[in-house]
Amino acid sequence: MSDIIDARGLSCPQPVLITLEKLKTLNQGQVVVLVDTDTSRENVLRAAATLGWQAGDIQVEGSEYRLTLKKE
Repeated sequence: MSDIIDARGLSCPQPVLITLEKLKTLNQGQVVVLVDTDTSRENVLRAAATLGWQAGDIQVEGSEYRLTLKKE
């Protein structure tokens, strides 16, 4: 089961900081991040990549994004 980070309604840099905090506690796996702005989406993906996490799936749900981050 994936960990889920619900960062909807938060302004940058909060979604990035919350995501990085969680990713740093994991060596591998899958994390789902929910955000509601284009800026948060891009910043979370960029920040996760710096730790070696890759975007596995990006789903658009109305005005929100469901980002699946993976690291093996």
